[in-house]
Order: sequence, then structure tokens, then C-alpha cells
Amino acid sequence: MLKFYKTAPGENKPTQIKEIQPDCWIDLSNPSQNEIETVVEKTKIDRDLVMKMLDDDELPRTESSNGTTLVVIDVPVRISHNKKHTTYPLGIVIAKNRYIVTISTKASNILDDFKKGLVKDFHTGKKTRFLIQIITLVSARYLGALKEIHSEISQKEEILKKSTQNEDLIDLLATEKTLVYFMTSLKENDIVFQRLSKGLVVPLYESDLDLLEDAMIENNQAVEMATIYRDVLSSITETYGTIISNNLNNVMKFLAGATIVLSIPTIISSFLGMNVPFGEIGISPWSAITILLFSVFASLLIAFWLKKKGML
Repeated sequence: MLKFYKTAPGENKPTQIKEIQPDCWIDLSNPSQNEIETVVEKTKIDRDLVMKMLDDDELPRTESSNGTTLVVIDVPVRISHNKKHTTYPLGIVIAKNRYIVTISTKASNILDDFKKGLVKDFHTGKKTRFLIQIITLVSARYLGALKEIHSEISQKEEILKKSTQNEDLIDLLATEKTLVYFMTSLKENDIVFQRLSKGLVVPLYESDLDLLEDAMIENNQAVEMATIYRDVLSSITETYGTIISNNLNNVMKFLAGATIVLSIPTIISSFLGMNVPFGEIGISPWSAITILLFSVFASLLIAFWLKKKGML
């Protein structure tokens, strides 16, 4: 999808325009080949910079080519069909000929705040400021996503207190996997932010630097939160894994003890059922009751001993 936006002087909300103009914002989301060719032809941006962003595994970094700068950062996104979080790369291309292009392989709402005019002092012509504002928004989105994950962890912990099914643990492991992705992306984003703060990528004004420092602080907070939540989740997973294993051991121990107790009458009846004389026991009219009572007594005695040893 290819869309063009431009803000009027004194307004934060951009207007969608029909063609590329100087100082406009070009939004490429899951673009077709024709849309890519249109942008490359109109803006004279290096085609390779655009094509690199079609890789879902593109890592956060910065790159310059013929006066055009590409900044790649990982952004959080919530998958609609399973409500899980993941990350994907977002490319911001700042062209020397007064264009800024955002490129992503998947459609998302990460930039909707700009389109709705919710970002203060937003202007499509201020390309460096726009870049820093995107970074600030992404850092805030990570914090919001981590709060949602923390809420999910609390809910799953309550579920695990009542049920320790394998599916519940697998779901918990999926959340832990998300946190690992977040930590990796946040740390790689931080490297990009550090380069930007040194003025090595694009020139920064003092106000831009202050805004970037705020974004870096939020990014570091997100790293700490993700680390804490991952450690908590690992502890929960290990604890409930141990509980499941212990429950299984208790069941096996009970079954083993029950097998021993129930085997006593079988042993006695088999022994006394051999085709050999057993004196009075074999001819007494009370022999069946005597053998039954003795078997029950022996079983109860063994059961009491196993219970005392904690094996039943």
C-alpha cells in the first residue's frame, strides 16, 4: 500500500495527497513491485535501500547511500489471530531531495498517531524531527506492550494455580519467547539510538537531541522491564514444571503402593490354591472366610506400613 501525506503550516494532522510532493511523507506498507518502482522513480532514492526493507529479518541499523540515509528499527506489533506480540523492522529513509519514506513489510497502526494528528509539533517537512518522533513513539509502544504482557503473565499464573496442563505451560513459554524477541530488538534499537545521538547519522538540533534522550530513557526502561518479566516468567515456568513433575511422581508412588497392597490377596489365594494338602485349612467349612479375613488383614497391615513410610 502506498500513501502520501503532507502537513499544512501550523497543523499537526497531515492531509493525504494524491501524488508525491516535496516535503511530503511517503508511507510504503507491504508494497507491491509497482509501488516500489513509483517511489524510486519519483524520489530518486537508491532502489537497494527500499528492497532491503522487504526482508522481515532485517536488523536495526543505519546506512547511507548517495546522500540518502536509511534508519532501521524494530517495532512491536500485536498479532491479531492469536493476540501475541512480536517485532518487525520499520525503515525510515531520509532523502536529500526533501522526502521522507517509511517502509514496512506488514501493515500496522504504529504510525496512526501521526496520521490522526495526535503527535505534537509534527510536520512532514521536518524530517529529522519526524525520525526522532517515530523513535519516541516506538519506545512508548514497547512500554505499553510490556504492560500488556505483564497482565497476561498474571492471568496465566492464576490459571496455573488451578490447572497445570501442558497447554498452559506451552502458552507461558510462548510469552517468554516474545520477551526474548523484545529484549533483542530493544538492545539493537539502543545501538541505533546511540549512533543517532552522536550526530553520526543525521544532524541534530538541541531540541531533537532532548527528544531523542527521552526516547532512549524509555527504551532502557523497556529493556529493564523485559528482563524482569522474563526472569519472573522463567521462575514461574520452572516452578510449575517442578509441580507437574512432583504430581506425576506422587501418582506413580500411589499406584506402586496400591499395586503392592492389592497383590497380597492374590499371592495368598494363589499359594493356598495349589493342589497340595493344607491340613485343617483345606477341609474346614470356614476356610474361605478365614483366608479372606487373613488376606484383608495382611493387606491392611501392608497399607498401614506403606502409609507410615509416606509411600501411599
